[in-house]
Amino acid sequence: MKRLQLLAKSVFFKFSLAFLLAGLIPLLSLSFYSIQTFTSHVERYTMDNLQQMVLYMSYNVNAAMKEYDEVSKLMYTGRYDGYVEGSSDNQAQKVNTLEQINSVPIEGYLKTLLYSDSYISSAYFVRKMDGKLYYASRYNTAFIQDKLPVNEWLEALNAEPRKSAFFPTHETAYFKGSNQKVMTIGRNLIDISGALTTEPKVVGTLFFDVDVSVFQQFFSELKLGSLDEIYLIDRNGEVYFSNQDVYGQTLDMQEQNDKDMLSLSEPVPYLGGNIVANISKYNLFEQLSITRFTVFLALGICSIVLVCLGVWFSRRLSAPIRRVIQQMVRVESGNLEARVAVKGNDEIGRLGHGFNRMVERLETFIEEAYVAELKQKQTELNALKSQIRPHYLYNTLEVIRMNAVHNDDPEVGDMILSLSNQLKYVIDYGEEWVTLQEELDHLKDYFYIIDVRFESRYSLKVHIAEDVSRDTAVLKLSLQPFVENAVQHGLQPQGRGTVSITATKRGDRLMIMIMDDGIGMDEPDLLRVQNMLSESGTPAGHVGMKNVHERIRSLCGEEYGVSVSSRQHIGTVITMEFPLREEHPGQ
Repeated sequence: MKRLQLLAKSVFFKFSLAFLLAGLIPLLSLSFYSIQTFTSHVERYTMDNLQQMVLYMSYNVNAAMKEYDEVSKLMYTGRYDGYVEGSSDNQAQKVNTLEQINSVPIEGYLKTLLYSDSYISSAYFVRKMDGKLYYASRYNTAFIQDKLPVNEWLEALNAEPRKSAFFPTHETAYFKGSNQKVMTIGRNLIDISGALTTEPKVVGTLFFDVDVSVFQQFFSELKLGSLDEIYLIDRNGEVYFSNQDVYGQTLDMQEQNDKDMLSLSEPVPYLGGNIVANISKYNLFEQLSITRFTVFLALGICSIVLVCLGVWFSRRLSAPIRRVIQQMVRVESGNLEARVAVKGNDEIGRLGHGFNRMVERLETFIEEAYVAELKQKQTELNALKSQIRPHYLYNTLEVIRMNAVHNDDPEVGDMILSLSNQLKYVIDYGEEWVTLQEELDHLKDYFYIIDVRFESRYSLKVHIAEDVSRDTAVLKLSLQPFVENAVQHGLQPQGRGTVSITATKRGDRLMIMIMDDGIGMDEPDLLRVQNMLSESGTPAGHVGMKNVHERIRSLCGEEYGVSVSSRQHIGTVITMEFPLREEHPGQ
C-alpha cells in the first residue's frame, strides 16, 4: 500500500498517466467515430446502389411487359386503341370464314408471332364461333390440348374483354415431357367493323407463352447470394419470377419481413405488381464486418503498444533522475565523493554534469573556506537542491512538448486552429457588429471543419460585388446559422452540393444571399418558415434563423431582416438586408 501511495505521488507516474490518457483518449475516440462514420457511409451507399438497381430492373421489366402487350395488339394493325366505326376491316369474316388474321392464315400468323421474339415459346388462337384451337410451338413434343387451361384463361379475359391479361408463371404441362416455366399473355380479337356496341364483338382470343428466362437478364446484375431472394409478383401476390422455387404460389410479402434481410421494392405498373428483393444483410455487409474487426484489432494493438511505450518512457525518464536523487542523499549525509554517472548529452545528462560540477565546487569551498563561509555554502547548496526539481520539470515538459509537435497531425492541427479561431471570434462579447471580411473569415474557418468532416462533398463559394467594401459592417454571427442549415437540411439529404454567398449593394442597403443547390422545400414547408419569421414568440424550430432575423430588426429597424425563398429539388435562397455602413455601429 505504501509503495502504491509513493507511486501515486511520483511526478513520473503522473507524466506517464497523462501521456497514456493524451494518447489513448483521442485514439479511441477518433477510431470509434471514424469507424462509425465509415460504416454508416458504406451501408447507406450500398443500400442506395441496391435501391437504384432494383429501380432500373423495374423499369426494364415494365418495358418488357409493355413490349409483349404491344405484340398482342398486332392483330389490330395499329387501330386497336381507337375503334373506327364502319371500318371495312371485318375481322369476324376473316376469322370465321377465311381463317385469317390481317389477311394472313391464322397458323401462319401464329408462326410469325412465335418467331418475332426468341422468348416466345408457343402461341395459340381460340376461335369464338366454334372454340377451334390453332397453335404454333417451338417444342418438338406432342401437344396435349386437354391440359391447356383455355377456359380458365378465357374466363379471366371476360372480365375486361378490351384489355390484355397476364397469367402467372406455370409449367408447360400441355406439351408432353416439357416442364418449361412460362407466363402467358392473352388478348381478345374484337371485330371493330360496323357500328360500335356495348359488348365488344369478340371473334377469337390470342394467347402466347413467354419463357420466364426473359427476366433473368434483368436480375443477373444483382449477383444474388444463396440467402438472397428476388420476386416479381402481381397485385395479387402471384409469383411471375423468382430465384426461389415458389412458382404457382401466392406470397404475402408482409410475412416475408425479416430483421436479418434488407427488403427493397419497386413497382411494375404494367403488371400492377412489384419487384421485391430480400438481400441478406450478413452477406451484404460481410466485408464491412471484416473491415470493422480489422480496425478494432489494429486499435487494440495500437493501444497495447502505446501502453508499453508509456511504461518504457516513464522508466527511461525516471531512472537517471532517481540516480541523481540517490547521489543527492549521499551528499546531504556529508559524502562529498558522490558522483553521478553521465550517459548522454541530453537535458538529464546536462543535469548530471551540473550536479557533479556542483559537488566538486562544494568540496573545494569546504576545503578553502572558513566555518562561516562553509555554513553559507551549505545554505547555497540547499538552495541549489531546491532548484534542481523545478529546473528538471521545466526541461522535461519542454521535451514532451517538442515530441508532441514532432508527431503532430497537420490536418488535426489545422482543425484545432480553425476551432481556436472560431472560439476567439465567438467568445469576444465586446462586439455586436463586425466587418464583412471578419464574418467571412469566421465562416471559412467553420466550413473548413465541415469540409474535413464530410470528405469535401460540400463546397463554399463567396462572391462580393465590386461596389461592396469588405469593411462594410454586418451583424456578428449572422451568416453561420444559415450556412449550417443549408448543409444540414439542404445538402446532406442528397449527399453533396454547394453553398454560395453573394454580397451586393441595392441603394443604401447591403444584400447578402445564401444559396444552396440542395433538396429545397415544398410550398407548405416554405410557408411555415415564412410564417415563423413574421410571427412573434419563440419558434418550435429554426431558432437560429429566428434569432438572426430578430437581432437585425432590433438593431437596424423593422424594414430590415431575413427573407426565404425555395423550390423543391432546386434549392433554397436566404436573403439578409442590412443598412449600408462603413464603420462598426456602437463602437
